[in-house]
Amino acid sequence: MRIIKTDADVNEGAAWLATHDERLAYALSQTGTLPLRRRPDGFAQLLSAIISQQVSVASAAAIWKRMEDAGLTTEAAVLAAGEDGLRGAGLSRQKIVYSQALAEAQIDYDALRHVPDADVMTTLTAVKGIGIWTAEIYAMFSLGRCDVFAPGDLALQVAAQDLYGLAERPKEKELRQMSLDWTPWRSVAARLLFAYYHIVKGREGI
Repeated sequence: MRIIKTDADVNEGAAWLATHDERLAYALSQTGTLPLRRRPDGFAQLLSAIISQQVSVASAAAIWKRMEDAGLTTEAAVLAAGEDGLRGAGLSRQKIVYSQALAEAQIDYDALRHVPDADVMTTLTAVKGIGIWTAEIYAMFSLGRCDVFAPGDLALQVAAQDLYGLAERPKEKELRQMSLDWTPWRSVAARLLFAYYHIVKGREGI
């Protein structure tokens, strides 16, 4: 199971994609060297992802800082805080439920590093509040999986539409099918499309 750990890994994947797909080669010529984009793994990273759902980047950052200041970044702390403590940090009723569900799940994050991609998806999406998009993003950037894609992501859909000259923005099912051509480096293709989206739209996709 190939894990993306270094810039060299990303560069290897980008070179393979450019060789196998002329549109991706064009995108790479526009974006230049792609970033590694590795993030930590574990409970705090997933909790932060839950907090970021359906709010602005600024709002998510403010709430997460309050969570950090209150020491609410571990399973034990979240469970001990209860609804009142989490509400005091700025979480909505729904996100309190999701945060407690994640804490109660007691996921073995160390073991998650070594299981197949499909098992990662199954484990994470079994938790209330974690959908397939969050699980795929976590697998790509926190676990470094080289062949995971997130076709439900709006930025990836917009970038693919522009790059491939599609009449309409591809839906999740269509983009997932398209991404099969980028195996075994779909995670690098995602990095490339995120970077291309930044060029097309002038803003970050994620």
